[in-house]
Amino acid sequence: MQKLTVAQIVSKIEAEECFHAVASDYSFTIKIEEYVHYACAAVHNGHQFRKELWNNCLHTEYERWFEEDPETKNMVQSHPIVIAGMDSRFEYDLNRDPETAIYKDAWGKQLWKDKLPEDMKTKSLDKHFHFYQVVHTLVTKLEEKFGVCVVYDMHSYNWKRWDREVPTWNLGTANIDNNRFGESVEAWRKSLSEMQLPNGIPSTSKINDTFQGNGYFLKYITNTFKNTLVLATEIAKVYCDELDYMMYPEVFTAVESELQTRLPEHAAAFYKRYR
Repeated sequence: MQKLTVAQIVSKIEAEECFHAVASDYSFTIKIEEYVHYACAAVHNGHQFRKELWNNCLHTEYERWFEEDPETKNMVQSHPIVIAGMDSRFEYDLNRDPETAIYKDAWGKQLWKDKLPEDMKTKSLDKHFHFYQVVHTLVTKLEEKFGVCVVYDMHSYNWKRWDREVPTWNLGTANIDNNRFGESVEAWRKSLSEMQLPNGIPSTSKINDTFQGNGYFLKYITNTFKNTLVLATEIAKVYCDELDYMMYPEVFTAVESELQTRLPEHAAAFYKRYR
């Protein structure tokens, strides 16, 4: 893995080079092993939280971890194109627009002891801006090269906070072209429902059951590009104990193993149908 500036990353994508890099400010990673018609993203994977913000933050490390999406990058790490955030959404949220990306409060609790200084906000929003520069360049390249593209937007959610039965997998589709891509959405939902997971965990899957796919990452790509489908794919945190802060590696490893075949199979069918 190389450390590259955003300008260098953009240049490499435009030149269609393969590379594996971390941004020079360590805010995100990107891997391109081969230029293919699909990409994977894990925008909430990050846990880093700038040290200069610690004393001003009212949320504990556990409270931040609880709302992040740990291991979502690892679930898709074997695929040719992967982009993932390294910073916590509590510093700036890549799945919100720039105007709302920095929280004032989070899940009903005030985030900062004192109002965040403007220079601290600017540091964070610069990283947000640079991430989307790269996303824009990447999707532009994939659409130019293949005509169509599908992006698997990986997230997780805290299922234990719900007071009803919720699915292992939820697809959020409220902001995509369902008339055009509905068949591909249903094929992805069905494939996820057929996963074999350890520990007796069922792999139920539903559409718009817990979340509707209202994230900025999906909206930005959908509103900017005509021929890219973003599949907001949320897994319930069955791969950890969200209350006891414990990870279950056999579960997220099984998810990764299942996605090694299911994801490219789905992407191939998408490309065949929509190119």
